[in-house]
Formats: sequence, structure tokens, C-alpha cells
Amino acid sequence: MFHSLRTRCSYPLPSLFRHARPFTVSANPTDEPPKAKPKATTPLRRSASDSLPIRSTRTPTRGDIQTVFTLATAERYLLSRLRLHPDLPARAQALNEALWIPKWGKPGKEGEVFIFSNGSFVCWGLAEQEARRFAAEVIDQAPGIKVAPLADAETEELEFVVDTIENTRLQGDLIILGQVSPGTSTKNLPPMVLPEETLLARYAYSQALSRSTALSALEVSLDEYLISMAQLPHSLIKTGKPGMGRTALIKKLGELMKFRQGLNLNRENFSDVPDFYWAQPELELKERTASVNDKITYAAEAQSVLRQLLTESSTHSMELVIIALIAVEVVIAIIRDGPELWEMLVGKDEAKHSEENGLALN
Repeated sequence: MFHSLRTRCSYPLPSLFRHARPFTVSANPTDEPPKAKPKATTPLRRSASDSLPIRSTRTPTRGDIQTVFTLATAERYLLSRLRLHPDLPARAQALNEALWIPKWGKPGKEGEVFIFSNGSFVCWGLAEQEARRFAAEVIDQAPGIKVAPLADAETEELEFVVDTIENTRLQGDLIILGQVSPGTSTKNLPPMVLPEETLLARYAYSQALSRSTALSALEVSLDEYLISMAQLPHSLIKTGKPGMGRTALIKKLGELMKFRQGLNLNRENFSDVPDFYWAQPELELKERTASVNDKITYAAEAQSVLRQLLTESSTHSMELVIIALIAVEVVIAIIRDGPELWEMLVGKDEAKHSEENGLALN
């Protein structure tokens, strides 16, 4: 029913997707400190300036500026289990690689949600508080949907506006939902909050935001791993030992293998992505993926050192065991054959002494 996004959706994606905020619960949202104003040379500031003409003017066809909020709470979601959950919102249905909920929220303040299997979901027209409520009432209520929940959920926020006379595009840091190319419409869809014509555009942007947020979570986990390994060189310099036991070393190897799998082998990996991710030279998703791969390469070198240390430790232990076995065998031989050897040695000496005495008497 839906056309291929690789050929139909060529919407540029923003470099500011990487500017994520950790998911924290505040008793009073007004107590949150103001966001730092980006410098004029940053991509975020340049993107924000590009959207000022749209933000500063109102037209009869232009709606209010609304929020696109992304939240990642686990490494993966099992969407097959979520689809079978009895409390899933009505009219939820599969849309390519996502589970799409066309309407969710309080009456008059409804938005739509795209849930992806990489452990994140994207809310259009819902503020952060409503996204938290969706996570608590839908995601958390489905048993077994989360695989490896994140200790600290990752969030990303963007804004959009609906304008029927503009072309669907990204201008600066603002998504404009308007006219689309012929052939991108869909059929037999349920009622939805936002224009039906831009559904595939919203899906394309949602997929980008989803993967960007998942990549942010991976970046955080990898940074924590590298911090935990930071003392390894110092320990090797001072003591010649890694400073951790064999079990801890093996666990570190397993963590690194998990990072490689998450980045390169999962279904929604970050190396095999649609063409529209790289439509603009200033995009940072590609650079971020390369940066994560560079960090994993460094971690792989550390992994090689750990593997050598494990091998040397095992070889040394085996040598000690062999020496101990030889020593035990020598002791057993002495105990078993010692008396006979002693008798042989003492008997020869006594016979020689007797023979010498006999010669002396003669």
C-alpha cells in the first residue's frame, strides 16, 4: 500500500538532530534552566537563522508551530508484542518499519505517534509531558516489549509547521509540511490529526529522528564504556597488569561486541540507511556514525590488548599447573621407589665396605 521511501521521499534532514537532552523528570517544568544560546558559528545557530523568515511571519495558510518530540527508552522494542496488546490505541497500524498511531492524546490536543523497533518513538504535535505520558500508559504497560531498557532515556526535540501553499521541506531547524511530489499519497487511511498528504514525509523525518536518538543512546553507552576502560593504560604502565580479573575482562569484551552488533548488524543499523539521510552536505548523521566507528576501532585495539593479556595469563597458569604436576609426580616416585633406591645405594656401600675390611684382614 505504501511506496518505497528510497525513491519517493527525498526530504533533507537536519544536522541539529544530534542535539539531544537526557530524559529527566522535573517536579516543576518552570524550574528548568534556560537552554544555552548557541554560538553564531555553530550549525544549530545557522539553522535557526534560516528558519527566522518562517517563524517571524504569519499567513492565512500557516498553522501554529508545534513540537516533534522523540524519546528512546530501550535498545529495542518488540513491536510484534505491542501489536497484540489489548490496550493499544485504536486504529494503530503498521506503516513500513513503524507502528503508526494516527491519533493519541487528550481531546483537542491530539497528536500522532510513530513507534520504531530500535527502542524509540516519535510524537508529532505532542509536548514532552504528553510523550512521557504515552511512554507510561502505552509502552510501559505492554509486558516484554522492551529489550535492554536504557538507564537514562534519550530525547530529541524539533519543531514543525503546516502550510498548505509551501513545499514540504526542512528550512533551518523547522520542518514545513505542505505540498508534496505526485505519487507520495496513500489510500485507505484512518482519520488523522495532520494532513494525509504529508504522511510519508512525516514518516521519513520520524525515521531519521528515531535513528538519531538511538545513535545518541549508543554514543552515551560507548562513552561510558571508554571511561570504564580509561584506567587500563595507567594500570599497565604502573603494575604491568590490567587491574581487573579474568571475568571482568571477558565482560568488557562482550560489551564491545554488543556495541559492534548494535551499530552494524541490527536490522535498523546506521551504515545501511536511505539516500535521503545524506541529501545535504552539512548533515551530521554520517559524521556521527563515522565517529562512533572510530571509537569502536579504538576500543577494538583495547580489546586486542585484553585478549593478549588473557592468553598470556592462561599460558602462564598452564605452565604453573604443568610444573606442579611434574613436582607431584617426582614426589610420588620418591615415595614409591625411594626405599628400593635407598636400599640399592646403602647395600652397595655396605658391600664395598665389607669387601674392603676382608682385604684388610687378609
